[in-house]
Amino acid sequence: MSDTADEDPLRRALAPWLEPGRAGGTILLAVSGGPDSTALMQAAAQAGASAPIHVATVDHRLRPGSAEEAATVAAEAGRLGMPHHLLVRDGAPFESGIQSAARDARYALLASCARGIGAGLVLTGHTRDDQAETVLMRLTAGSGPGGLAGMRRERVLAPGIRLGRPFLDLAKADLVAWCEARGIAYLSDPSNANPRFARARLRGLLPRLARDGLTPARLARLAERAARDEDALTATARTAFETALHAESPTLCLDGQAVAALPDAVALRVLALAMESAGAAGPDRLERLERLAFDAILPALREGRAVRRTLRSLVVEATRAGKIVLAPAPPRRTLTSDAAGAPELLGKGAASTYIGAERRLERPSTGRAPVLPKD
Repeated sequence: MSDTADEDPLRRALAPWLEPGRAGGTILLAVSGGPDSTALMQAAAQAGASAPIHVATVDHRLRPGSAEEAATVAAEAGRLGMPHHLLVRDGAPFESGIQSAARDARYALLASCARGIGAGLVLTGHTRDDQAETVLMRLTAGSGPGGLAGMRRERVLAPGIRLGRPFLDLAKADLVAWCEARGIAYLSDPSNANPRFARARLRGLLPRLARDGLTPARLARLAERAARDEDALTATARTAFETALHAESPTLCLDGQAVAALPDAVALRVLALAMESAGAAGPDRLERLERLAFDAILPALREGRAVRRTLRSLVVEATRAGKIVLAPAPPRRTLTSDAAGAPELLGKGAASTYIGAERRLERPSTGRAPVLPKD
């Protein structure tokens, strides 16, 4: 079956990503062999591109048969004239959070491969269904707007490398039907239906939720709206941070009165930016940041009090002079009564349920880090 780009929804969605100059060099496709990524590879082969197209398959060696599946993808990529790269994760088995850890490892391997072949663009086959599942996961985890924005259509994967998701507006069923209409074989990953994993359990709920109106399309629309609002708040907070910044070394100092006068949503993001700029360590969780901001720092500034808290290896202090000062926490420091009263701020509370915006593998050498905590 042959379609023009205008008639074929997959090729139409993919076309902007294959335009001259978009990739800045080679394009790398992440292909596992499932229907989504298989459709991505086949559609790219049919559409053609001005840049060379390579294919990468990540094998975590988490289950029997994964090596054979990767070999199947390699053979098909070779038939299509696309160089194939097998990316095998070495190291100890994942002890917990298998799917999250595997995702992080997968993106790290893809970024490394892209650097090695000079690819400026990595494309994945994520669909609207994947977006709906992501939003549901983050909703159940108590996420803020940054998390509800879900997966971004395009983002930085690593310095000089972009990650793109051409099919984020398409239903998975459309990609399956596209493959089947053309007699294109694809693989099925049994972990996608394994109730051991939260994503698989939520996937099973989607048909029931859709009957009551909570369809994948509406969840994807929620992600678009949350992303729009988050981007606006982020831009406002970045400007406010730069305006309030007094000094960055050896301590970071902000005009606390200016920060306290901001709307809470913006002040929270300014404080997050300040912590990232000051070299915060450890997991960044929204509820801990909210406690720091709304239970301690902002009330103290508005009331003219001094307060000090420790979070993510930083001492964060509101002074009576109306400043916010951030400095590295001394090692093995004896906790003050202020800090001891809030163990959540010290990483001693229960595990966080927050999932925020997508993480970056490396912080760019220029520009600021994402404002709100990441997943």
